[in-house]
Amino acid sequence: MQESSATTFPRCLLAHATQRPDHPAHREKDLGIWQTYSWSQAAREVRALACGLAALGFRRGMNLAVIGDNRPRLYWAMTAAQALGGVPVPLYQDAIANEMVYVLDDAEIEFAIVEDQEQVDKLLEVESQLASRGRAVRHLIYEDPRGLRDYDHPSLLSYERVQEIGREFDQANPGFFDAGVEAGTADDTAIILYTSGTTGKPKGVCHSHAGLIGAARNGCQFDGLGADDDVLSYLPMAWVGDNLFSYAQAMVAGFTVNCPESRETVMTDLREIGPTYYFAPPRIYEGLLTQVMIRMEDAGWIKRRLFHWAMGVARRCGADILDKRPVPTMDRLRYALGELLIYGPLRNVLGMSRIRVGYTAGEAIGPDLFRFYRSIGINLKQFYGQTETCAYVCLQPDGQVKFDTVGPAAPGMEIRIADNGEVQVRGVGLLKSYYKRDDATREAINDEGYFLTGDAGVIDADGHLKIIDRAKDVGKLADGSMFAPKYIENKLKFFPYIKEAVAFGTDRDRVCAFINIDFDAVGNWAERRHLPYAGYVDLAGQPDVIAMIGECVEQVNADLVNDAMLAGSQIARFLILHKELDPDDDELTRTRKVRRGFIAEKYAVLIDALYAGKPEQFIETRVKFEDGREGSVSATLKLVDVKRFPPVGGARAA
Repeated sequence: MQESSATTFPRCLLAHATQRPDHPAHREKDLGIWQTYSWSQAAREVRALACGLAALGFRRGMNLAVIGDNRPRLYWAMTAAQALGGVPVPLYQDAIANEMVYVLDDAEIEFAIVEDQEQVDKLLEVESQLASRGRAVRHLIYEDPRGLRDYDHPSLLSYERVQEIGREFDQANPGFFDAGVEAGTADDTAIILYTSGTTGKPKGVCHSHAGLIGAARNGCQFDGLGADDDVLSYLPMAWVGDNLFSYAQAMVAGFTVNCPESRETVMTDLREIGPTYYFAPPRIYEGLLTQVMIRMEDAGWIKRRLFHWAMGVARRCGADILDKRPVPTMDRLRYALGELLIYGPLRNVLGMSRIRVGYTAGEAIGPDLFRFYRSIGINLKQFYGQTETCAYVCLQPDGQVKFDTVGPAAPGMEIRIADNGEVQVRGVGLLKSYYKRDDATREAINDEGYFLTGDAGVIDADGHLKIIDRAKDVGKLADGSMFAPKYIENKLKFFPYIKEAVAFGTDRDRVCAFINIDFDAVGNWAERRHLPYAGYVDLAGQPDVIAMIGECVEQVNADLVNDAMLAGSQIARFLILHKELDPDDDELTRTRKVRRGFIAEKYAVLIDALYAGKPEQFIETRVKFEDGREGSVSATLKLVDVKRFPPVGGARAA
């Protein structure tokens, strides 16, 4: 069986097991040691697990919940379900128990494979809630047995035990597994991925094998990905991006997926693996750069001088050298010296020495941040997509990377802008349907086959797409000025000291904003200025910190002046929230998207105070801790006026 003819993921697996049996399919770091699993080993593991599931009663058309950090066995569980004609349904591993109930019920889950005791506890905790809805997880299979020795529950089985059952079943039914794989078709549902639910209950997005494999194959060809590439798999398995990069593309190209030991060791493991292919959302790149700058501020003056000189050279010509554009000879020589002393060692420290292709998406990335990575020789690019499009709509070609767009339509995709400014797309990778939601499917895909993304955007003269905001969030101020909150929020988050922001202004006379500081970056800033603080609340309320954030907000206003559409949306007032916005408090989704309506309702007293012109406002807020306990945090927040600027050509105004 040739790789090009593999039309389902189980067939892709068997093709690799035949063509490159000893090539590493997965690596996993366990107890500080990297364990390697070849494609032939992976095929045997999947076969045993699939047969074990079948022996327990898993059948074609059933859904399998998969919950945990990125682990080879959990990826194999997805393939095992697909081999039986079933559908994997990954859930966010950091979701609290009550959040899982909706998906477990909606997806009609009877079988679940989870990583460890933490996830077992969550599913046992919601057993009665599921029972009240007529549901039950009849088979709960755990991968890591630590802490579970004394658990006595009829649904519990270890991963190893299921595989033992599977090997016995396979011997008794020697043709069963292969027949199941052959029965699968390209149009079968390969996975159900639930949306983040920013405006309501999450919807299950059904993707076919054909859609995912088509998007993966086109993406691999676009960037020249092959079996010798390595990717670090550390983002949630329930997120569509991980499903594209760490599952679909790996299954198509045959490259190696590396799973870190834990979320805490990701950066160390990144340096050890040195992936050739890498993805991270902007906040990861921001965090890495923040750590670099913190270290440089603590370095001696000679190192600081050398670093800043080298970065000046990189900003001037680094991106042009990366894109193979003409650069003056002296700048090439200076850059070569910088490569020897700064850029090369810095890429090594970041774990990015071998990266050929790096991507970012999910949020807009600041031009300065984007330029920094490209200037030091990292081929960082942006892409655009959604859960419903396999995270595949636009890709930036090498040599055509722009800082303010997400590139032209990816191979096999079409994009157009509707009369209302909404981005509409069709082509390979579109969802089959929403699970049990024919009404939502009809609303999302029009009669011409275009998926309505809900994003507002424009296409420039080169055919590159620029995303402005969610179409539903684009509004107007009371004076008719355009207001795009996400665009403004992203500009605020370009500063390393601002972690999160929420802007308000629709139908109001001015724009106001909530801001979360980045505790590490601002903490280091404060320590270098000998400012004492006791914690987040104390640091956020420091007058010097408020003044520094005010300068950042003022800079955003100065930048907005140059944007003809949004010059009237400058921020008039802001406050620094007394707590970080948190998915556990329902303020963010699990993919860290702002739940704007919920925040506006929860913090209505603060919004009213901002628009009433009050200088300060007391607030007490209930919070959830990681261990499940609840408490409260309170503070009197300073409400700050910010300088705004008239349109270009006018006189400055305070």
